[in-house]
Amino acid sequence: MTVPLIYEPWFKRSEYESRLSRLQAQIRDKCLDGLLAFQPETVTWLTGFFTRGYGSFQLAVIPADGSPVLICRDVEEYYLDTTCIFPDRAMWSDSDDPVTIAAEAIARVLGANAKVGIEAAAWPLSVARYEALRAALPGYGFQDESQLAATMRLIKSPAEIALQRHAAKAAEAGMQAAIDSAGVGVSEREMAAEICAKMIRAGSDLPGPGVMSSGERAFHLHGGYSDRVLERGDLVQIETTPNHRHYHARFMRPIRIAEASETDQRIVERLIAIQDAALAEVRPGVPASVPDTIYRDGILSEGLRDSYTNKTFYSVGLLLQPAGGEKLEAAPGCDWSFAEGMTFHTYVLAKGFGMSETIAITLDGYERLTTFSRQLFVT
Repeated sequence: MTVPLIYEPWFKRSEYESRLSRLQAQIRDKCLDGLLAFQPETVTWLTGFFTRGYGSFQLAVIPADGSPVLICRDVEEYYLDTTCIFPDRAMWSDSDDPVTIAAEAIARVLGANAKVGIEAAAWPLSVARYEALRAALPGYGFQDESQLAATMRLIKSPAEIALQRHAAKAAEAGMQAAIDSAGVGVSEREMAAEICAKMIRAGSDLPGPGVMSSGERAFHLHGGYSDRVLERGDLVQIETTPNHRHYHARFMRPIRIAEASETDQRIVERLIAIQDAALAEVRPGVPASVPDTIYRDGILSEGLRDSYTNKTFYSVGLLLQPAGGEKLEAAPGCDWSFAEGMTFHTYVLAKGFGMSETIAITLDGYERLTTFSRQLFVT
């Protein structure tokens, strides 16, 4: 597969057109005149438009019929030209009121009076901007459709999963760098530098080892690297989280510095066995509660934790910071089932040891996108 450059469309035009057609069918089914897409992932997934400046005020106006219109800051025009497959646009400059420019463009596309869906949960759409937009469009009725495109994005195309496979290879390169660089007297910061360099060279569009901590902090999720120097016997919690064209894959492996006990080895072996039992049930049509329960019952019955409250699966795909995952998660009470084309990070944690994989749901089961050796590493 020839991977496109980051500043050109990441997929064939036909794929974007298919996404638009499917989304517009749902817009019409809801009797809406259009959708105002503020979530950066929706804009990029639907139109191709990508810029590192997605945090500034921008949106896509998606009519029930016809082509979308992009609204963004004028300094992003080069990236709009090179990545977006739809030409219509409205640009605002730093001396403008962006909401006024947006309201004029929306009215041009959808008319003075319309019923529209809006991604009200999108993080770039502040309460102040939402209220200003409503005031500027008095003839509009707004309906929250934050999950309309987000739900469609849960099913990945083969081309999207191919980008996640590239990210998985970068994750594996980062993990190998972690293992190779870890040792007594090495700082977490030095390890992080090696991990980031290897992931970037292997195709990751962003650095950052993800979860990385040692010593006492290894027993608490979401630690980041520091200046702490590794000591003999330390446990290092490491999760490499690269992305390729901002499509993500990630995984965890445990590392002991210089020595590991038989108890350590047994814990990791049990975690792997529990995960294998859970994943053996994963296939299209199976309720997510089935493997989720296997994870929880396995951990609790083994006495590895007193309680187990964290999610066991969460959907990953196109993610733009600050997003860390998609909305679909497996936890007690979840009521959804696996479907072909979904992709997940699935993990199990106990006593500071973490074991996880990124998987894609296939026609009759699942594929591990991350294929790194599953074991406790001792450096």
